[in-house]
Amino acid sequence: MNTTIYDVAREAGVSMATVSRVVNGNPNVKPSTRKKVMEAIERLGYRPNAVARGLASKKTTTVGVIIPDISSIFFAELARGIEDIATMYKYNIILCNSDQNKEKEIHLLNTLLGKQVDGIVFMGGKIMSEHVNEFKKSPVPIVLAATVDMNEEIPSVNIDYEQAAYDAVKSLLDAGHETVHLVAGPLDDPINGHYKMMGYRRAHEDAGKPVDEKHIFVGDYTYDSGIEAIETFLQSDDKPTAVFVGTDEMALGVIHGAQDKGLTIPGDLEVIGFDNTRLATMVRPTLTTVVQPMYDIGAVAMRLLTKFMNKEHVDNATVVLPHRILFRGSTKRQSEE
Repeated sequence: MNTTIYDVAREAGVSMATVSRVVNGNPNVKPSTRKKVMEAIERLGYRPNAVARGLASKKTTTVGVIIPDISSIFFAELARGIEDIATMYKYNIILCNSDQNKEKEIHLLNTLLGKQVDGIVFMGGKIMSEHVNEFKKSPVPIVLAATVDMNEEIPSVNIDYEQAAYDAVKSLLDAGHETVHLVAGPLDDPINGHYKMMGYRRAHEDAGKPVDEKHIFVGDYTYDSGIEAIETFLQSDDKPTAVFVGTDEMALGVIHGAQDKGLTIPGDLEVIGFDNTRLATMVRPTLTTVVQPMYDIGAVAMRLLTKFMNKEHVDNATVVLPHRILFRGSTKRQSEE
């Protein structure tokens, strides 16, 4: 049988209210009484019931985190940022894997609310009206991390994905390439299919260069789709000299696929990825990539959530963090650092 607060009160010879005050750090307890209660807790191995305390205080100091893929390096770094700030503010985390499935995302959201979490950090792909309706009905605050609500109704933390893609493609066009091929993520994902695509097109437009739709390959974020993309490009008469890739993992597929066909990187083909995950330094040559500060996005999202949970003042619920390009071995241009 689990030891209860009643057992501790009886062991220490005090009321249950006194034990509760000691457990909750109430200063209005005599030192001698506090010592007696703490000794009883130690002898009996009593552990306060967090659920019961949460019901009494209407706070469980628990936050739900919904991410698409726990095994992903990208989302793992975001989760680490969330966890570190949660720990700093003494919140526990319930981590859920959604597989980027809408029905599962909504099911997990309601499951977490049923567990009386104090707030939720949500990471997903396409935010649909069903998501927004559920978010608005939530009795606790919700913050999006590396996830875009195109109507900006839900608090969020991201970078400027369109500008980041524009900067990457412009750097390749400025290096003298006539055009840049694109390996995009799924088009129904607003970050990849809308913002990065817009940045890609705008860079060509500003350079006075038309976009050939045959230069765009839609992948699925995976390494294998990167290999498939470069193989498709190399089968055409208009072979690429530069490729911008929507994720680092697909970029590795592009590099290895090109190398398998006898091309040199960056001599024959320059490649820029996106995210700056650890994969970028594991490939040879190392990958030039857009630095999306995943850890910082997670950390800032959690800090924003704590402000909402504690009813602090929030100046801006739509946070845009800075990005940069880290030039490495997959481009002829190298960073100074």
